[in-house]
Amino acid sequence: MKPKDECGIAAVYALKGGLPDTETDLGSYIPLMLQDMQNRGELSAGITSYDPKRNYLLKTHKALGQVKEAFKINPSNQKAIEEATSGCAAIGHVRYATCGKDDVNYAQPFEREHGRLHKWFSFCFNGNIANHVELKNYLVENKLYHINLESDTEILMHYLAREIAEFEDGDVDYVQIFKRLAHSFDGAWCLSMIDAQGDLVVARDPLGFKPLSYAITDDKVLVASESVAIWNRGVGDIKTLEPGHLLRVTKDGVKVEKFAESTRKAHCFFEWIYFSNVASDIDGVNVYESRVRAGEMLAKKETLTIDDDTIVVSVPDTAKASGDAMGFELGAKVVEGLFRNRYVGRSFIKSGNSRNKVVQQKFTPLPSVLKDKKVILVEDSLVRGTTLKHIIKDMKERGQVAEVHLRIACPPILSPCFYGIDMSTLKELFARQYIDVDGTESDLSEEIRTKMANDLGADSLTYLSHKDMAEVIDLPYEDLCIACVNSDYPTAQGKKLIVKARENARDGIEGRSY
Repeated sequence: MKPKDECGIAAVYALKGGLPDTETDLGSYIPLMLQDMQNRGELSAGITSYDPKRNYLLKTHKALGQVKEAFKINPSNQKAIEEATSGCAAIGHVRYATCGKDDVNYAQPFEREHGRLHKWFSFCFNGNIANHVELKNYLVENKLYHINLESDTEILMHYLAREIAEFEDGDVDYVQIFKRLAHSFDGAWCLSMIDAQGDLVVARDPLGFKPLSYAITDDKVLVASESVAIWNRGVGDIKTLEPGHLLRVTKDGVKVEKFAESTRKAHCFFEWIYFSNVASDIDGVNVYESRVRAGEMLAKKETLTIDDDTIVVSVPDTAKASGDAMGFELGAKVVEGLFRNRYVGRSFIKSGNSRNKVVQQKFTPLPSVLKDKKVILVEDSLVRGTTLKHIIKDMKERGQVAEVHLRIACPPILSPCFYGIDMSTLKELFARQYIDVDGTESDLSEEIRTKMANDLGADSLTYLSHKDMAEVIDLPYEDLCIACVNSDYPTAQGKKLIVKARENARDGIEGRSY
C-alpha cells in the first residue's frame, strides 16, 4: 500500500495597479486550482472567500469527498457554494488526514469568527506539527483551553489567535507572529490564511519540508502547493516561496518577507518520487524529469538479460515516467500491461478500512500483453507492500506472466514520517522486517533482496539507494529530508519521536508514537 499524501493549499487575490482589487471576483479560481492538486488529498475540500460587499466578509464552504463532490454536491447547496466561492480573495484546501478523523469537522479551512476584523480569520495548512501534543498540553494545562478535535490544525488555530490578539490596533505584524511560531512549532507547515480586513498571508516553514509556489501578475496573486495549479491558470512566471518566508497582500500591496532563518533545507524527497503532480516544478526541479532520472538509474543497476520476451510494465500512474525511461535505456519493449480504473482513488490516500477494497478493484492485468513474458515491473515506492503483493499475484494468475522482476524507483522505507506522511509506525513498513533501521548500506545484499522478493511473490527485487536520491532529484543530499529512509530526522521532535517509535515496536505497542 502507498502512504497517504499530505494536503494541498491554494490562495488567490485580485489586484489592480499592484493593490488589492475588491471589485473583481476571483474566488472561483480555487476549485479549479484544488482540482489540479486532487492527487494531494481526496478526503475533503474547502474554501474561504473574502468579499467586503457582503455581510459575511468571510464565507467558508467545506465538505467530504473530492473537489467535484465538495463544490457540486446537489442543486439545493449550489447557491451557498456559489456565494462561498465569490469574492476578490480566497484560500482553499484539499485534505487527507495525517491526524484526525474522516469527519467534515476536520475539513479545512478552519474559520475563527470574531467581532474584531483582524481577529476574524480563516486558514488552512499542509504538513504536520510534530510537537502538537506538547503544544496542546500547554494550552489545556496552563491556559485552560478546551480542545475539541484530535487535530494539529485546531492547535495551530489557537496559537495563531493568541498571537494575533497581541495586536489590539488591528495592524498585525505577521513577520513577528511567524517568527515566534517558528520557534514553537516543530515540523512541517505551509499555511495560507485570510482575515476579515482582507489581509492574505501565506507562509512556509524554515526547513521547507512541503512545496509552495506563487505568482504575482498585474491583476492577481496566485499561490499553490504545486506549480501546476498556477500554470493551468495561464500564468507562467512562477516562483518558489523560500523556506522561512511569507507572502502578504494588504491594502498597501504585495510583499514577500523573511520571518525566520533557514539554517538548513529539508525538502521531502517523496514529493518528487510520488506525491506531486508530474507536471509540477518543486523547488526549481521538475517532477517528471526527476522520475525519468530514477528510471535511468534503475536501468544502470539492471542485471537481467534483456531478450525478446522481456517487457517493462509500470504501475500506473506515478511510476510511468520511470518505467518509460528505464525501458528506453535498456532497449526493452515498454507496454501497458496493467490498467488502472481511473474512477478509483489513490489507495495510498485512503483510510485503512477502505484501502484493501480499493486495491482489489484498482488494477487489471491484460493477458494478451503479459502472457508468458518476463516482466520488469516498475513502481515508484514500496511502503507497506499490500498493493504490490496483490498486483504481482494478479499478474501471475490472471495475466499469466512467466516472471515478475520488481524495480523500485526509491530507497527502502525504514522509519516513520512525523512531518505529514501517513507511515507512522515501524511495524507497518515492509522493508523494516528485513533491514536494521539504523543501517546505512547503499545497496541491499542479494540475500535480503531475494527474501523480500519471495515474500512479495516476485522473482527478484531491486531498489534505488538513498544516496541515489540527490542525483535523481538534482538537489544536494543535505537539502533533502529522507528521514524515512536513513532515520536522520531534521528536527528535535523527530529525533525524539523515532526513539519512542522504537520503544513501542520493541514493547509490542500498536499505533503512533505521538
